[in-house]
Amino acid sequence: MMSADMRLVIAALAGIGLAVVMIVRGRLHPFIGLLCGAFTVGLLAGLPLPDVAKAVQKGVGDIIGGTGLVVALGLSLGAMLHLSGAAASLAKAALRMTGVQAAPWATLGIAIVVGLPLFFETGLVLLLPIVVAAAEEMTGKDGAERDTAKLRLIMPALAGLGVVHALVPPHPGPLLAVEALGASLGKTMLYGIAIAIPTAIISGPLLAKFTTPGVRLEAPVLHDHALSIAPPARLLSLLIVLLPVLMIATGELGQMIPGMKGTAWLVAASNPVVALLLTNLIALPLLFGRRLRDAAIQNAVWHETMGAAGAILLAIGAGGALKQVLVTAGLSDLLARTVLMYSISPLLLGWLVAVGIRLAAGSATVATITAVGIMPGVVASSGVSPELVVLAIGAGSVFFSHVNDPGFWLVKSYVGTSTADTFRTWSMLETAISVVGLALVMALSYVV
Repeated sequence: MMSADMRLVIAALAGIGLAVVMIVRGRLHPFIGLLCGAFTVGLLAGLPLPDVAKAVQKGVGDIIGGTGLVVALGLSLGAMLHLSGAAASLAKAALRMTGVQAAPWATLGIAIVVGLPLFFETGLVLLLPIVVAAAEEMTGKDGAERDTAKLRLIMPALAGLGVVHALVPPHPGPLLAVEALGASLGKTMLYGIAIAIPTAIISGPLLAKFTTPGVRLEAPVLHDHALSIAPPARLLSLLIVLLPVLMIATGELGQMIPGMKGTAWLVAASNPVVALLLTNLIALPLLFGRRLRDAAIQNAVWHETMGAAGAILLAIGAGGALKQVLVTAGLSDLLARTVLMYSISPLLLGWLVAVGIRLAAGSATVATITAVGIMPGVVASSGVSPELVVLAIGAGSVFFSHVNDPGFWLVKSYVGTSTADTFRTWSMLETAISVVGLALVMALSYVV
């Protein structure tokens, strides 16, 4: 007779497999595929249908009520930076200050800074057309050499966006992992930045030397669209980009001062929802000035925000449903027992679980949500640093972007690579971020 643990593993694999087939072969939205996968896991694991439905509702509600606010506020801030021309102004100014030789490092730095407060897809849509245009201006070669030179600028920008999305709060994935595992937000940000910088260097400018030669580019399918308004001053633009990160860091670090822990204004400043909401309110007048009340501007900002938010919130909500059903069925307890029985590194286990969900569901945020949901028992029983588990899961969540990842098609459309060359460049870049990130997390575990 099949053991309960084996039945649970088979149920989890079957549910995730069904979600993959529905998303990849059926071309259905991840929202539907992941919900069907969640119900399949619960029923095959032996849970009554009403209990499965309750777990699904709880999972969706928990994610939308917490991380959903951060996603929506980050998207609206990204729309403002995009439509006002603030991000474009910053990127072009930085690229003008560097020569051709230093330009790949400039695009890497720009992507890390601009990408800090933005959801990955928002940062991609906002920044990539600017980098592509700058690359066309700065590379005077023809044919294959010109395409290679352009990619040497584009790939570091993608690496910068990818590493902060995976490893640095207040991005939704790492932020949710911090909350779910009881990690310190300040320590996670500090460790994440320390790991993100060398990871971005290796997976961006250095890796591009090996993956870009011989790649031919077509005309990009997608183009940038912004309002016809004068961009704000660059210092103001930089302030808006950095403000939410500075607020959260101030709140976290300030509470480390003796006698300041729990101070109301520091607690509020360190809350990502408060930080992003205040940044949104400050950004509107600073970025748009007297034209703030123009109907065209308001419609453009909120139309761009809501269009992106709908698809992202539905996908991560369904990911939360799958996570909750796995937890309710007992997978978290099973993993905790496995770690204790076989002495598996909790960091490696978290990474492997996130990799599996990433390959199955496509979304890095969904992979993080699912992995952290079943890891609290492992963290509690092993005594491992929860901050490092957050980062290991974040690294695993970006492993090998492929056809079920919306980011794969966005990159292909904006860069102009063929499907095969998108695998060769973008998919390899994401895999490098994942593997190098895990290696650095494991190395850091011997120090902290």
